[in-house]
Amino acid sequence: MEKAEHKSQPLKAVTFCVLDLETTGASAAYGGITEIGAVKYCGGDEVGRFSTLVNPGQPIPAPIVILTGITNSMVSGAPRIEELLDLLLEFIGDSVLVAHNARFDVGFINASLTRYGYEPLSNVVVDTVTLARRLVRNEVPNCKLSTLASCLGLRHQPVHRAMDDVLATGDLLHYLIERAASFGVSDLEDLIALPKMGSHPEADKLQMTNDLPRAPGVYMFVDALGDVLYVGKATNIRTRVRSYFGVNESRKKVGSLLKLTHGIHYIEAPDAVTAEVWELRIIGRLRPRYNHVGTRTEKYCYVRLTTDEEWPRLVVTKVRTSSGLYLGPITSRSMAREVIDAIEAVVPLRRCTVRMGRNYVAPTDAPTCSAARLGLAYCPCSGSADASVYAEIVQLVSDTMTQESTQVQERLSAKMGEHSEQHRFEEAAVVRDRINTLNTILHRQAQADALRAEGDFRVQVGDVEYHISSGILQATSQNGAVFAPLTKRSGTQKRAVVQPVVKADLDALIAAPKVLEEGGSVLSSDVLDELMCIARLMETIEQ
Repeated sequence: MEKAEHKSQPLKAVTFCVLDLETTGASAAYGGITEIGAVKYCGGDEVGRFSTLVNPGQPIPAPIVILTGITNSMVSGAPRIEELLDLLLEFIGDSVLVAHNARFDVGFINASLTRYGYEPLSNVVVDTVTLARRLVRNEVPNCKLSTLASCLGLRHQPVHRAMDDVLATGDLLHYLIERAASFGVSDLEDLIALPKMGSHPEADKLQMTNDLPRAPGVYMFVDALGDVLYVGKATNIRTRVRSYFGVNESRKKVGSLLKLTHGIHYIEAPDAVTAEVWELRIIGRLRPRYNHVGTRTEKYCYVRLTTDEEWPRLVVTKVRTSSGLYLGPITSRSMAREVIDAIEAVVPLRRCTVRMGRNYVAPTDAPTCSAARLGLAYCPCSGSADASVYAEIVQLVSDTMTQESTQVQERLSAKMGEHSEQHRFEEAAVVRDRINTLNTILHRQAQADALRAEGDFRVQVGDVEYHISSGILQATSQNGAVFAPLTKRSGTQKRAVVQPVVKADLDALIAAPKVLEEGGSVLSSDVLDELMCIARLMETIEQ
């Protein structure tokens, strides 16, 4: 089905305003402008000019006179910069500013605007210096405008006068745009991003991004055999994939990934939420070797209250059974341990690891554990605990885990307050962190339980409708039609690339998982991330 793409402005439709200034010195804070030249281009054609001398309000230094040929007498009758700002701003409009060493020229203009009460320019800026360094640096001695104009055979040559330099910069801009086409640059967004890509060793593979859409979806880097190396999501697939070639992308695994990449596949989605859900499912089922986020579910665990024992205790476990009371999944063992520490800090639940069945009888010589000797816990394994009192303690822990009581949090808050009053701030901070961790896990549990209890429902956001069942996305429709995912391959390499996910496989990869394990009511760790994704969607809607 047809859907709108997120498009960047094609270069042929962009209005560029090439700008050059002559000044009395290098500092925008102290120097003045002596000449302004600007030419507008659209589709390669000139569509407007702005040119004027400017009275800088200060003497022009002799070296500058020699360099530019602009004398004090030439500018004595010229308008001051404050008289020209309105005309200049009107000429520039919302065009894309272009300059050779743009920081200098735009800096002088912004300094004048600020000095006379105007807002600084907010236009998009393209610097032909950085573009030249990216595209032709190996072909020229340096990237000075005069050197580039001479070596590249540009029609206009700069002579340190504003209009001549503008025309030379305009020639250079269009020359560089033609050269950038070999990197798949056809619109403004790609042109701006190009200098940031540096001389990437895998830059020739940028051609594989040429056909990528500017739309939400999932992208997959695949190797020569068609195996999926890495899966990611994006609100703009093309921009995100091209960012892997950026000069700021220093992660070692990215360089290795790009070396092995022989094709880039993508699945368009109607929106970012659907893309995130599909990414989670594909990663969980394929386990690509370059993915870490999304494969971490193997480390998820639970806090279990062992209610199958006569003297229950809290443990961290990865195994889910039909007995006991569970809190989770929790994303790391350390966080699960923090939850237990938070509860045990204010509730004297037993901490010993002795297995105590229903008919447990304490040996006559059983020692009392250290926590019990300090008054922090009961020690039923030594026979020193009252069963009825202990049952009340277990009930409090159970009520905390099911969020029927906030006594534990209240006790922790009181303890934190005591530490603060006694100026034991580090201990207070530890308790504060435990409160935050416990509340975070309980809130996440509440969100998951509420979604699971909701059953089937539909949510409309803009033109996208989500069909959700027990917190799991079953289908997404857009403008009333169920969105049919399509997988495509991007790349122009001659070597054949095996399609890694045919339609049947794709359906299996993005199929909705079961919320509950067979025969039980425990939330599976495989669907926790998806449930949290839907929970964030619901929070956004409620706001």
